Amino acid sequence: MPDQNDSPVTSELCLANATVVLQDCVITGALHVVGDRIAAVTEGDVVPVGAIDCDGDLIVPGLVELHTDNLERHLEPRPKVKMPHVPAILAHDGELASAGITTVFDALRTGSIVRTDESYEKYAREVATELLTLRAANALRVRHLIHLRAEVCSETLLEELAEFGPEDRVRLVSLMDHTPGQRQFRDLEQLKTYYTGKYNYSDAEFDALVIHRTELGERVRDQHEAGTVSEAARLGATLASHDDTDIAHVTKSAGLGIRLAEFPTTLEAAEACRDEGIQIIMGAPNLIRGGSHSGNVSARALAEAGLLDVVSSDYVPSLLLSSVFCLSKLWDDLPRAVRTVTANPADATGLQDRGRLAEGCLADLLRVSMLGETPVIRAVWRGGQRIG
Repeated sequence: MPDQNDSPVTSELCLANATVVLQDCVITGALHVVGDRIAAVTEGDVVPVGAIDCDGDLIVPGLVELHTDNLERHLEPRPKVKMPHVPAILAHDGELASAGITTVFDALRTGSIVRTDESYEKYAREVATELLTLRAANALRVRHLIHLRAEVCSETLLEELAEFGPEDRVRLVSLMDHTPGQRQFRDLEQLKTYYTGKYNYSDAEFDALVIHRTELGERVRDQHEAGTVSEAARLGATLASHDDTDIAHVTKSAGLGIRLAEFPTTLEAAEACRDEGIQIIMGAPNLIRGGSHSGNVSARALAEAGLLDVVSSDYVPSLLLSSVFCLSKLWDDLPRAVRTVTANPADATGLQDRGRLAEGCLADLLRVSMLGETPVIRAVWRGGQRIG
């Protein structure tokens, strides 16, 4: 679906003598932009009068980011340290533009716990409203859509989801279950390390948290999962699973109609996703580091096994572009690697007007040169207008 609320511009742009990365091949050529759309791609190294000579630099589509915790990091840079929302959103937006991300699905948690000794507060509706207000004022550089992280183990999930409507640009809803002993948190010792390290929990406080959240998860899981599936359909959003760990999780996801799996934690789960026709998304930090920081399956191992479709920056926006060249080296296929951060995430969420260098697509573009094996962004355009 086109991003219909973004007004087209009237400028013209030609990027010539470039290494143009198309869907299935790489050419030396020029990319022509009229208004906010790509008008043509031509071959050859001729630089027309008035064109930008790219001197052989790469031209790739603007990156499409489906799952980033970066906005939450700006909203709360330290545990229990809250920042004003609007400056945080603007800083997040500028950081994404500098990283070559031109479309972002801002991940916002829905579902809260209000017990005073372990509370995490509602915030998604307020932040989404502020994002939409900034967008209407043309104050944002990149294209922002909403990704609602539906926390099954919570007290207020369905009430919070009900506050959103089709006008809110919610294009992705992911089913999250952070019940202790489940999925990502099935290893309670790793969970304890996380809580004691980040929140300074004592042993007694951690034990009390596990007891309460385990009981809560068991009590609300079925109702919250069914309600989230219904709400995603009402909002017209793609539905994703999160942290599938075993075949039973994937079978359940498939039965709910899920076709996108965020961060499966085991090879077994990833293989089951492929068998069910569910696309697999993994994090760039995992890929670049060569392993998961929490002991889950390596993204690189999944890529080597042909079990990786989409890459997300997760919590480090600058690594999304770096992941392309990691995969390109691994696969010896630059177009395939580029697709994991452009066309594949766009297609997975129904955004067929971006993520590729083709006539009629949005002119969201990156000019990239290489400093050894490190990609350096030289320019970023959104709809033909330079934003970085």
